[in-house]
Amino acid sequence: MPEEDFVELKFRLYDGTDIGPFRYSPASTVAVLKERIVAEWPKDKKNTPKGANDIKLINAGKILENSKTVGQCKAPFGDLQNGVITMHVVVQPSLAKAKTEKKVDDAPRKNLCSCTIL
Repeated sequence: MPEEDFVELKFRLYDGTDIGPFRYSPASTVAVLKERIVAEWPKDKKNTPKGANDIKLINAGKILENSKTVGQCKAPFGDLQNGVITMHVVVQPSLAKAKTEKKVDDAPRKNLCSCTIL
């Protein structure tokens, strides 16, 4: 594959730090990007993804689907020459974990209500 066919991407984390830049083939999927982000995630970060499903990638204001390829996602940047494309990374824990934690949090609460009429 010719060198100019590759797309250079970096990933901006929630605190403004970056992972990358890395070079990807236009045929690479968003799922591959997410796996690379999880593998390269800085160990000193407080909010760490457990897996690729905990990550959302945002590019040009759109959340990217795992099945899309880099070539399909890079369309708005056709005029960038030798530029690095920045994608934003949002860590969002899986829904099953969030529901489990919510049930644990709800258990100790007790509804106490009182009215006083003067």
